[in-house]
Amino acid sequence: MTATEEITVVRNDEDARYEVHVGDVLAGFTTFRIDARGRLNFPHTEVDPAFRGRGLAQTVVAEAMADLARRGETVVPHCPVVVKYLRENEVPGLVIEWPAHARPE
Repeated sequence: MTATEEITVVRNDEDARYEVHVGDVLAGFTTFRIDARGRLNFPHTEVDPAFRGRGLAQTVVAEAMADLARRGETVVPHCPVVVKYLRENEVPGLVIEWPAHARPE
């Protein structure tokens, strides 16, 4: 990664995911499904192998959780990456409903 490769995270509602881009290249994402109660269930996070080892999974999850806290959304974590992030980091204002049985993809 060069200094000109800016890292950005965007919410893509059409594909139901938050995406992390390095420059103009999609490097990874964390997906969500909105359930009947309006909660966002996070089953999966993925980073392209070419971009692994740069902390991009943490980056996309951190930005997604901060955005959801600002929106007043409720998160149900299933993905091990999301679960680990939320157990290790406080996200002020984020409402988390821990599932009785995680269903990662």
